[in-house]
Amino acid sequence: MKKKVFTPAYKKDKKQLKKFVKKFNKLGENFVDGDRNKIKLFDFKGEKISIKAFKIPNLVNQIAYNYIRKSKAQRSFEFATRLLELGIGTPEPIAYFEKSTPYLFKKSYYISRYVDYDITYRELTTDFNIPNYDDILRAFTRFTFKLHENGIHFLDHSPGNTLIQFNNGDYKFYLVDLNRMEFGTLDFETRIKNFSRLTIHKSMVETMSEEYAKCSGEDYQVIFDLMWGETEAFQEKYHKKKRLKKKLKFWKKD
Repeated sequence: MKKKVFTPAYKKDKKQLKKFVKKFNKLGENFVDGDRNKIKLFDFKGEKISIKAFKIPNLVNQIAYNYIRKSKAQRSFEFATRLLELGIGTPEPIAYFEKSTPYLFKKSYYISRYVDYDITYRELTTDFNIPNYDDILRAFTRFTFKLHENGIHFLDHSPGNTLIQFNNGDYKFYLVDLNRMEFGTLDFETRIKNFSRLTIHKSMVETMSEEYAKCSGEDYQVIFDLMWGETEAFQEKYHKKKRLKKKLKFWKKD
């Protein structure tokens, strides 16, 4: 293990957390079993914690992460800390671990508290009968405006990366998958483009544009035209990339 970093509140638990990471493949409950990354839940001192194991990067990135760039786990840990300092919801960071050889970076792990949630933003794109649907979507838009006002550019602002708690109408939002984020003043175009990956539905874009106009004081039509244009552009690029991948897989089979 090359590196182990803990938040002050969990330094006394180093031994147990290290054991979870060391036996990650054998212990814990599968939560996300993806091609790139895996997330498991562990029972820890009467609560659940989440451990995200990042896939070993390609050779170029193994060199880069070892000498130049911060790992995804380190960025997740540092960005979560910064978000909480700015009053933005995200699961509380606990620690991150990195494994490497003398010359190459290998695996990294990010540990955080588990947040129990009712839905993610993704459900808003598939189920329009969710109670208080309009209120939730507008509250999410205000949450995104708050990100922008705090100089947070969440580059992975996509449907699965915002957890939503209902709390009797006092909706709470938590960002996850944090390793791609920038901080600084956001211009108008960057703010609106930040919505482009969230939905394919024009009605949702209309609602979000209307609420963002209320928050920002900008013209609704200007916001909608830009938001919908960027949404269509993203979808076109996404499907083009998907078609290309499909062709490449077909050629590889031959």
